[in-house]
Amino acid sequence: MTKIKACIFDLDGVIVDTAKFHYIAWKELADEMGFEFTVEDNERLKGVSRMTSLDILLSIGKVNKSEDEKLALATRKNENYLTYILKMGPEEILPGTKAFLDTLKEEGVRIALGSASKNAMTILERLKLTNYFEAIIDGTKVSKAKPDPEVFLKAAEALGVQPDNCVVFEDAEAGVEAALSGGMKCVGIGKADVLGKAHLIIDGLHQMNMQKLYALNEK
Repeated sequence: MTKIKACIFDLDGVIVDTAKFHYIAWKELADEMGFEFTVEDNERLKGVSRMTSLDILLSIGKVNKSEDEKLALATRKNENYLTYILKMGPEEILPGTKAFLDTLKEEGVRIALGSASKNAMTILERLKLTNYFEAIIDGTKVSKAKPDPEVFLKAAEALGVQPDNCVVFEDAEAGVEAALSGGMKCVGIGKADVLGKAHLIIDGLHQMNMQKLYALNEK
């Protein structure tokens, strides 16, 4: 009997590549304020909350704003971002995702979402993936950003599964740290130099299968 009972997925960069839309929306703010915001800068925003992302953006531009101004900027960024994601469809799902989710369901492995995104439900609906997830814990249901493990622990609790029976799929360093500090196994999706602490590193869910999943029991 395997002890892996559940898989918890981050959304951005794991199931769908919304990072490009986040980048465009943040860059629009930076352009308005008169400073450059690069693709490399955007890497620092992966896996963190909207307000923390804004603080990083402002620090890059050496710009100071009041709390009210920050809220207005964050709202405007999200409105810009929503215009992009509302045009999304199932064709945006990353390769191998649906096939792996189907396999998990067939094998009786529980499935949850653990994402900092406050737009997670909208995105899943656009992708027509909502029904795959028994629990959806997003930015509207947590108060602590990754690397705090709150989002993953709440997902495990919602499934009724112990943390050490869960595997998290993450593309951000902060997310990997959150999974590990929550006592879970972690599959990193991306580059080893960023996600080196993960138990397994792959390029995408198209490289994942049950054999690799159950092999995590030995790690």
